[in-house]
Amino acid sequence: MDLDKIPETLNLLDFPVGLGGCRISDNSFDSCGYDVVVFDEKDEPNEIIFINDEIVVLHHGSFSETKSKKLLEYDGLQIIRDESWELRMFLSKIKEKSSSLFSDFAKNSLIESIFCCQKTKESVENSDDFASCWQKCAAFYLADAITSLNKQRLGPTHMLDSMRKFSKSSVNEHISVVTQTVGIERATPVLLERMVKSTMGFSDMVEKNNHSQIIQKTHDYFVKNSMISDCYFYMGYLNKENFIKIKNTLNRNQDLFHVLKTAFDIEADSNVLLQQADLIQNSCNVLLASDNNSTCMH
Repeated sequence: MDLDKIPETLNLLDFPVGLGGCRISDNSFDSCGYDVVVFDEKDEPNEIIFINDEIVVLHHGSFSETKSKKLLEYDGLQIIRDESWELRMFLSKIKEKSSSLFSDFAKNSLIESIFCCQKTKESVENSDDFASCWQKCAAFYLADAITSLNKQRLGPTHMLDSMRKFSKSSVNEHISVVTQTVGIERATPVLLERMVKSTMGFSDMVEKNNHSQIIQKTHDYFVKNSMISDCYFYMGYLNKENFIKIKNTLNRNQDLFHVLKTAFDIEADSNVLLQQADLIQNSCNVLLASDNNSTCMH
């Protein structure tokens, strides 16, 4: 794709534009979209745009962004258009702060994971169908935290593969808790075929932006290349992101459970759910304590 033509093609000539995501890393797949960020200060959801059979995911960015998760997504952006040099200066500030941003994002992810563990336990107690969804979210937040403590900010497509390659450390011992509690050992091509339909359906309900076409394309790539566990992890992670967007309206969306049951490939045994929530929570507490100690030492 001719990146220089993107601002004109998408009518973005008035704003700074950069390329992020997998396409600026060493490990992008043919199925990965082009993550284009336009700094137009709009608070709008991502748009999925097709240019000559290539997929562009258009993100709206702001120079006043403060969330560490977002700022890490901007770290290392490849500049496509920046006549005012505003983007260049913004990126150099992020680079300076990247270490503290990783630490902040890891801490936030651990706190979110513990919250999801508590929700799992409460939901089991109240016989709430969504207990297993909360447990899955807790596991994926732990994965976010571990990745961030390794100073990596990765999308769900490449996260599991990268975690496999992390060097041995006291932080990375907890990767086994993620792999145990996410459910990847259950992954089969037949199961993935069912999961992808529900994951796409859930995305259409929540995101309403054609993201489901990317999900289908990525699923097909993974299956074709026999990356069954990675595919399972990828879809689960996307479901986590969308589940969290609607977490406050679950009681009004009870029928959603039928979609999520397959999309998340949920665990029905409440004893297993409680054990998994305990495992995840213990890991989070250990990592929070060690992160606090290292912060105190600096």
